[in-house]
Amino acid sequence: MDASPIVLVLNSAGLEAAKRIETGLPGSAIHGLAGRISEADTLFSETIAHIRMLFSAGHPIVGVCASGILIRALAPLLSDKRAEPPVLAVSEDGKSVVPLLGGHHGANDLARRVAKLLDGHAAVTTAGDTALGIALDAPPKGWRLANPQDAKPVMAELLSEAAVRIEGKADWLDQAALSTSNEAAITLAVTEKPDPGSPTRLVFHPQTHVVGVGCARGCDAQELIGLVDTALRQANIAPGSVACVTSLDLKADEPAMAALAEHLDVPFRVFAAAQLERETPRLKNPSDVVFEEVGCHGVSEGAALAGAGTDGALVVEKQKTANATVAIARALQPVDPDQVGRARGHLSVIGIGPGQDAWRTPEATRLLAQADEVVGYSLYLDIVAPHIKGKTRHDFPLGKEEDRVRFALERAGEGRNVALVSSGDAGIYAMGALVYELLDRDTDNGGVSDAAKRVSLVNAPGISALQAASARIGAPLGHDFCAISLSDLLTPWEAIEKRLKAAAEGDFVVAFYNPVSKRRRSQLATAREILLTHRPADTPVVLGVNLGRPEETLRVTTLGALTVDEVDMLTTVLVGSSNSRAVLRGDGRPFVYTPRGYAKRIDAPKENAQEKTGETA
Repeated sequence: MDASPIVLVLNSAGLEAAKRIETGLPGSAIHGLAGRISEADTLFSETIAHIRMLFSAGHPIVGVCASGILIRALAPLLSDKRAEPPVLAVSEDGKSVVPLLGGHHGANDLARRVAKLLDGHAAVTTAGDTALGIALDAPPKGWRLANPQDAKPVMAELLSEAAVRIEGKADWLDQAALSTSNEAAITLAVTEKPDPGSPTRLVFHPQTHVVGVGCARGCDAQELIGLVDTALRQANIAPGSVACVTSLDLKADEPAMAALAEHLDVPFRVFAAAQLERETPRLKNPSDVVFEEVGCHGVSEGAALAGAGTDGALVVEKQKTANATVAIARALQPVDPDQVGRARGHLSVIGIGPGQDAWRTPEATRLLAQADEVVGYSLYLDIVAPHIKGKTRHDFPLGKEEDRVRFALERAGEGRNVALVSSGDAGIYAMGALVYELLDRDTDNGGVSDAAKRVSLVNAPGISALQAASARIGAPLGHDFCAISLSDLLTPWEAIEKRLKAAAEGDFVVAFYNPVSKRRRSQLATAREILLTHRPADTPVVLGVNLGRPEETLRVTTLGALTVDEVDMLTTVLVGSSNSRAVLRGDGRPFVYTPRGYAKRIDAPKENAQEKTGETA
């Protein structure tokens, strides 16, 4: 799924236009500058940083602001115009809509749409769009330009009113405002065959072919790629005429097939055995052996035909090497891969940090934007609600963690792009470990389905509560530290107590998670007593609540003075080591740090002073 559009507004004068845009663009959200805008899905304080974060995450940006603000913010990020999301500048009165970036990703069409919503004018400046009605370097979906490096000189000639000769048939070229002549020096060629083109000849390939493949588990990628390249070359089919690579769903996680799809720069789609079995009457080389192994009479031929549709036909029968097979089918019209089989499925395990946008990584924001569906505890999904508008949302209550993770994996196993949201870092006392545990379990022992086990997976790190608390107060984690959860719901108290004693004896700075609850009131007190046997009562303790959110509070106390009543489940507790220090600054604000011993090195011999100190650890 494409990322949702963000309507950016910097002052109240542009708010009315922003609201009209949001109403007319399903899934869009208003982001407003804090202090100037009160009605917005998200408020931000650093304009340049926020614009860059949205752009890096792939969000189309509709800025109800001066174009110069967007230009200054994004100029350092510009590199590949084919990968840039749309960026529009809209005047505060809504009369002018200017597409600044993303012409290759629908910026001009989006500008026209926004202008219609506002009864304004879309100031489209892309030469091809305005003069010719098309952008030859960005052909319609289902078509590929073989030589994009030659598009600029050809477009320059056409904009100078040069005539063009069209070879082959393409409706979208026929509908363009082109002056045609059989004697023209410029040629636009439409062909399924290999053709490198030239500075006077642009070659467009209709993506009408589907490559069906099969292979042994662990097949070398180069063996499969070599087999397919040879089959295409022998059949005189241009790689640019391939719409997708297809196979049986049992091969959804096969590295060689993923490598082949990347080599051809097309999607990889899979079918269930029952779907491929329906293609048996059209197979040229059905196999009972294959049927006994995987439940269909042909993988490569069946997958190619299923992808090409009922009107498609085999143009390359099954060919094979020792470990791989390939077949190629041709459709009568360009193939839409989104309508072929299903994707492998993807799960993004996302740590959103403590809650504010500025503390969430660009990777996490990008993965949220790319997801089709979002799964998580309701509170966490509410935090990122402006970034998931228009997406299917699955809310789960506390206490249903395994149900939550299993659901996310199974939805991904059905071919969806799913985001599983945790606060902080998903790998620290959150959902990350449970994801890998369910993948590790046998299906008969509470694990997930085989399809779920084959999804692609990424675990995006987030800022954890212990990092946030430490950064807010200074550097209490500046030396060796550990994290201990005081919840005995999943870990026996005896084990927790053993770890507490070890941390106390080792003089670690300790970060306590889940310190208390309505049911658990004694564990923190016990932990305090254990630590007091090995460090002084004036050891600094940091209490951070709702870190990174508007209701954040931060307080420094001592281990001797710490009481259970001042701590709740939303509190992160950092207990210093015997070396940690709490210092009151001149402005009355405290900081806490744990020295690493640099002061002891002042008089050290020169050769020792050159020893590495692990600054980047």
